[in-house]
Amino acid sequence: MVGRLRTVVLDAADIATLARFYCELLGMSILSEQDHWIDIGAPGGSVLVSFQHAPDHVPPRWPDPAHPQQAHLDVRVEDIEEAERRTLALGATHLHSDTAFRVYADPAGHPFCLVFGE
Repeated sequence: MVGRLRTVVLDAADIATLARFYCELLGMSILSEQDHWIDIGAPGGSVLVSFQHAPDHVPPRWPDPAHPQQAHLDVRVEDIEEAERRTLALGATHLHSDTAFRVYADPAGHPFCLVFGE
C-alpha cells in the first residue's frame, strides 16, 4: 500500500450548492469552508468529500464519451425506492437504471450511483 484514500474531490462552479447536496445525500457535515474549497465528512471520519471551485467547469454527460464522467461515487443503499425519492428531492437528475444500481447526476452534473442488493 502506498497510501490511504483521504478525499474525493469534485470540481464545480457552485461548490456551496454541491456541498449541501452531498451533505444531505451522505449524512455528512461541512467540516471546513474557504472561498474556493469545501470539505465535508463525518466527525472523526477517515474520508472526506471535497469541492473545488472551477468557474469554467463543463459537466460530464454520462455516458457520452465526448463529455466523460471523469469520476463518480457509488453510494450503497438499503431501500432503493426510498433512496431514489430522497435523492431526486435533493436535486439529482435520474440518468439510468439497472438491476443492481441507478445512475444520477448531482446538481453540477457529476454522475453517481445508488447501489443496492448483495
